[in-house]
Amino acid sequence: MKRMYVYMMTNKNNNVLYTGVTNNLERRIKEHRSTDNMGFTGRYKCHKLVYFEIYDSPMKAINREKQIKAGSRKKKNELIEKENIEWKDLSADWD
Repeated sequence: MKRMYVYMMTNKNNNVLYTGVTNNLERRIKEHRSTDNMGFTGRYKCHKLVYFEIYDSPMKAINREKQIKAGSRKKKNELIEKENIEWKDLSADWD
């Protein structure tokens, strides 16, 4: 059974949020931080992992990602702050 992750990243000022889904969280975070990343996270310098959930089904993870993306910024902030009140980078020691 493959693990799936739904995650949220932000920039150093915590004013931009990116929500994604992956089957390899550590690899995906490193891809987001890569200097040749010209996607959303690269443009807005979303290099801080502030939230993630683990699922055992790709469909469950994708549905949860859609649910989070459809929510308000207030709801996303509340979700993050339930687990990570200080918005610390949960992947800071992954190098």
